[in-house]
Amino acid sequence: MVHLTDTDTALLTNTKGPALALAMRIVVETAKILGAPKLIPVASAHIDGCLYHGDSGVYFAEHLVELGGAVCVPTTLNVGALDLIHPDLVKFDDHSQAMAKRQMQAYLALKCQASWTCAPYQIGHRPVLGQDIAWGESNAVVFANSVLGARTNRYGDLLDICLALVGRAPYAGLHVPENRHATLIIDITQISSALKSSESFYPVLGSWLGKNVGSNVAAIIGLDDTIPEDRIKALGAGAASTGAVGLLHIVGQTPEAPTLEAICSDIPSTSVLSPTMAEFKGVRDQLSKSSGNQLDCIALGSPHFSHFESVALLDALKGRKSQIPFYVCTNRFVLSKLEKDGRLASLTAAGIEIVVDTCIAVAPILQGNGGVMMTNSAKFAYYGPGNTGYKSVFGSLVDCAESAIAGQIIRDDRLWQT
Repeated sequence: MVHLTDTDTALLTNTKGPALALAMRIVVETAKILGAPKLIPVASAHIDGCLYHGDSGVYFAEHLVELGGAVCVPTTLNVGALDLIHPDLVKFDDHSQAMAKRQMQAYLALKCQASWTCAPYQIGHRPVLGQDIAWGESNAVVFANSVLGARTNRYGDLLDICLALVGRAPYAGLHVPENRHATLIIDITQISSALKSSESFYPVLGSWLGKNVGSNVAAIIGLDDTIPEDRIKALGAGAASTGAVGLLHIVGQTPEAPTLEAICSDIPSTSVLSPTMAEFKGVRDQLSKSSGNQLDCIALGSPHFSHFESVALLDALKGRKSQIPFYVCTNRFVLSKLEKDGRLASLTAAGIEIVVDTCIAVAPILQGNGGVMMTNSAKFAYYGPGNTGYKSVFGSLVDCAESAIAGQIIRDDRLWQT
């Protein structure tokens, strides 16, 4: 039985309007399924349901608009299915193009922010430690829970906008403090410091984590120094792609884990996994679905590329130009910053196609009917083959840059030798 406050009841009984009543019915029924004893207020939302997967999602959002719906908490939007700044980039049929645009417009009419990014935490939407929120998009959920210390479950499409409309969520899962304790310890102290200092290690660590911990909460020990935000972003995205990870702790790094004792209720009885170099190399190899040197395109930016990553890419290219199609997915905020500091012109001169508001894994952007795509993203490597028809090859950012110049796969494997 879900206990409802007077405010909850008012929302449920149409006192606050039909859109909120509909949303509240869905939220309450979800709470019953989850066994939640009550609903709690949330401070913000991030919506994944704005991405076009079929007409029903469009009709649902438009129905909420017709009923007078509007979000009641700060709400950002995940990627849509169109690049609204470069409208000719996505090659949908006429019907899908029209419906995808209607879906994006409907969420704007619901008063969501036109952020169109899977990394809202890098454009200023950063809830604080201990704050309950309602976020969709798996990598954003991991980042919010782990790096920011906010509290959210992995909320799915359509439920996410209902939570944003009523500003309430079921008190269950990762909203409950005791459910945030680590149930596994991941010890990587034996992995070489050289590999752990490489950006390419973190997507692989994430992929390994998702495959081996599922939805459990893991505490990672053995990472050496303060980890740049983009690397934790890549780690979380990999873990959320290959598994159902919603929260991970990096002991000594993330805010809820200053020590192992702080997030492990009973350290002696907590299972410890100690992955080897051979295991990590195996996971890295699994992210590549193609062998040989053939290369047809490069795609970076899942999650969306930050300004820092854009600078790092230019440094890796060293003024040279790609010989093959090269896509970088980012958001319009990074695009604006690149325009202002002159780096957008440098990226364009290097043959880089900037994609905003969407990404190549969810929209028909890549040329042809298949080929080989290289990426430094575990998420692209995992979802790319099924979503695009391109076989994936995983490499570091520098590997991707060198391969772009050569027009064929080039990878430096020295750090991955067991």
